[in-house]
Amino acid sequence: MPEFYDDKEWRPPELRQRELYLKLPGLIARAMTAPGWTEQLAGFDPASITSRAALAGLPVLRKSDLKERQQIKPPFGGFNVTAPAKLKRLLMSPGPIFEPEGHGVDWWNAARALFAAGFRGGDVVHNAFAYHLSPGGFVLESGAHALGCAVIPGGVGNTEQQVEAIAHLRPSGYTGTADFLKIVLDTAEKAGKNVSSLKHALVSGAALSPSLRAEFDARGIAVLQAYATAELGVIAYETLAREGMIINESIIVEIVRPGSGDPVSDGEVGEVVVTSFNADYPMIRLATGDLSAVLPGRSPCGRTNMRIKGWMGRADQTTKIKGMFVHPGQVVEVAKYHPELGRVRLRVTREAEQDVMTLAAECAAPASALKDTVAATLQAVTKLKGHVELVAPGTLPNDGKIIADERSYS
Repeated sequence: MPEFYDDKEWRPPELRQRELYLKLPGLIARAMTAPGWTEQLAGFDPASITSRAALAGLPVLRKSDLKERQQIKPPFGGFNVTAPAKLKRLLMSPGPIFEPEGHGVDWWNAARALFAAGFRGGDVVHNAFAYHLSPGGFVLESGAHALGCAVIPGGVGNTEQQVEAIAHLRPSGYTGTADFLKIVLDTAEKAGKNVSSLKHALVSGAALSPSLRAEFDARGIAVLQAYATAELGVIAYETLAREGMIINESIIVEIVRPGSGDPVSDGEVGEVVVTSFNADYPMIRLATGDLSAVLPGRSPCGRTNMRIKGWMGRADQTTKIKGMFVHPGQVVEVAKYHPELGRVRLRVTREAEQDVMTLAAECAAPASALKDTVAATLQAVTKLKGHVELVAPGTLPNDGKIIADERSYS
C-alpha cells in the first residue's frame, strides 16, 4: 500500500491515535530542549502526558502571540529545536511571522492530501503558491516531490506567462488558490491557449465556494481543498467524498472553546488546536485562531481518521467596548465562575450613541439572584458594566462565537 494513502480499514483510528499519544512524552521532552518550550511548559513532566486528557491540561500557544515571542527571542521565539543554520530554509509569512523548513522528505506533511486529490507519481504539477519568502510554494512542492511528481514553480502573478507554461508543459495537476485557478482558466480561454491537461487540483489559502467548485467540475477539473498553516503544514484535507476534511494522520487536533484551552464536545464549534510531531519545529497545542467542529462518523471514501467540518471562521473575537478591549477568554472566565451556566455569548450593540454589552447565558434552572451575581462577575472581570440575559439551554447558536459585535454606525 502506498505510504501516503490513508490506511482505511486495516488499522483502526483508535489505535493510530493511541500510537500518537504514546509518542507525546518523547515529543515534549525534545521540545523542551528549546528555550521557548522550556518556558511554555515549565512545571510539566513530559512522561505524564500520554493521553488526550493529559494533553488538554497543557497550556495553549496562540499563533497570534508568535510575532511578539519572535521579536523578544529571534528568529523563531525559541520554539525551534534545530538551530537556524542547520535548517533548509528560513521563511517569512505576513505579520510578519517567521518559519523554518527543515531537511527531510515531505517536511510539511502535504503528500497525503495531494494523493487524496488524485496526484500520483509521474504527474507534472503546476504550483501557483508563492515562493518568495513565503512557505506556501514549498509546502505543496515538497509533498509533490515526495509522491514523485515534477513541479512547475509558477508562484503568483504573471498570469499570461503561467498560462503559456501550462499550455506548453501540459501539467495534469494544479496547486494554488481556487481564485487564481479561475483566472488562469479564463485567461487561457481568452488567449486561445489549451490548458485542458489540468484534471485535478488541490487548493488552499482562500474559500472555495460551491458555485466555483461547480464551475471547475464543468470544466473537467476535480478540485479539492487542504487546510494548512505555515507552522504546522497540512492539518486536514478533502477527499473525493467531499464530506468534511480528514485530519492528517501525523498530528493531533483538538477543538477547544475560543479563549480557553478547554476541549468542547464533538460537534460543537470551537477553535482548532494542533499538536505536531515535527522534529525541527514541534508545536504543542498551537491555537490556530480558526474555528471548526468535529464531524461524526467515517468518511464515505473509506478513510477512518477524525474529520472536521472545514474552516468555519476566526476564533479571535477580541472587541473594543467603551474604549477597552474585551477578550473571549474573559467571557469564558465569567462562565467558569458560575458552573450552572452553559453556552455563553457577549453581544455588543449601540444604544443612544453608547456601547452596550449584554451577556446571554444558557441556564436550565436559574436561581433568583443569579442574574445579578453574573452581572457583578462580568463587571469584575472586564471592568465594564453589562446586562445579563439567562436563556434556556439550546437557545444560543452553535457557531463558536463568544463575542458577537452587532454594532451599527450607519
